Amino acid sequence: MQSKFTSIEICAGAGGQALGLERAGFEHIALVEIEHLACETLRTNRPHWNVIEGDVREFSATATEGLDLLAGGVPCPPFSIAGKQLGNNDERDLFPEIIRLASECKPKAVLIENVKGLLTKKFDTYRLQIEERFEDLGYKGLWKLVQASDFGVPQLRPRVAFVAFAEDYLDYFQWPKPNNQSPPTVGETLFSEMASLGWKHAGVWKEKANKIAPTLVGGSKKHGGADLGPTRARMAWEKLGVDGKGLAGKPPVDGFNGMPKLTLRMTATIQGFPKDWIFCGKKTPAYRQVGNAFPPPVAKAIGKQIASALKREHKNPFPLLQEVFPKRPELMFWTETGTLAKCAGPWRANHTHTTAAAKPGCTLVT
Repeated sequence: MQSKFTSIEICAGAGGQALGLERAGFEHIALVEIEHLACETLRTNRPHWNVIEGDVREFSATATEGLDLLAGGVPCPPFSIAGKQLGNNDERDLFPEIIRLASECKPKAVLIENVKGLLTKKFDTYRLQIEERFEDLGYKGLWKLVQASDFGVPQLRPRVAFVAFAEDYLDYFQWPKPNNQSPPTVGETLFSEMASLGWKHAGVWKEKANKIAPTLVGGSKKHGGADLGPTRARMAWEKLGVDGKGLAGKPPVDGFNGMPKLTLRMTATIQGFPKDWIFCGKKTPAYRQVGNAFPPPVAKAIGKQIASALKREHKNPFPLLQEVFPKRPELMFWTETGTLAKCAGPWRANHTHTTAAAKPGCTLVT
């Protein structure tokens, strides 16, 4: 049985997803990224990776037929709540490209991540179109809203993951289970860095920063600088004792008074990057790479489950008919007792039913 699985990633950015997949046992054949500084980040940290700098629309995967995994974090502005939500009418929508690449290289599995806005009712039709396009290629897919904090990331960062499998691999796939422990707080995560230059108030700050971080927002070249997000996000940071109006060049020193700013390294730590991961470029473009990344621990968790499915290690006893999201009007699902049920929504995502009678509105399907 193979020890390493092969993968190609598009829109690789600073390598958050690539690093997580590497840790899950995937060997990258190619990583495609259009931003020069992000490519430099990838090359600096992993000189052996085959980084292809250019537009994914000009990339062909025909020479890699038989690939294990095609992955990508396609641009989120078409679906972001902070944007105009143009969806497939947005020129930055690259879902068609990953479908094209899947048709070329015929991978055993596909992984796509995006913002939670893609799950809103506005994009129901578009999600269905994506599913149908993959079905035409012989894949079965699932959507899932994943919380980075469920996998040890000290940040409120909901992301949408879409996985699709060829053949019967989906029968062996299960979404990763959340960690049993709560994620560390911002104070617990960053205390050592905040205190590294002798700041005498670091202990008091740690107690104030007693929750996980709000979502880091990387922005784009047109929108978003080296700060910690829009006004609401900065207010949330202020409650944690952090000045969100920009980044600091270094941690606070002994005589510092007031609210500290985070350094670039601190934001990377909050995203789940290792301390030795280097980001190329000046402060603003480097922070954009951090803020737009898919947290490596989340990518690793999903990647390990994909690898397990490709090995056909554990067959799922309850086949997944349809993933469950909030505010869906009607849902079909398998109960833990192996019976098929229909639930009249809305109900919260990932709710587990042991019997159809576990929630009002659920009925067995005969």
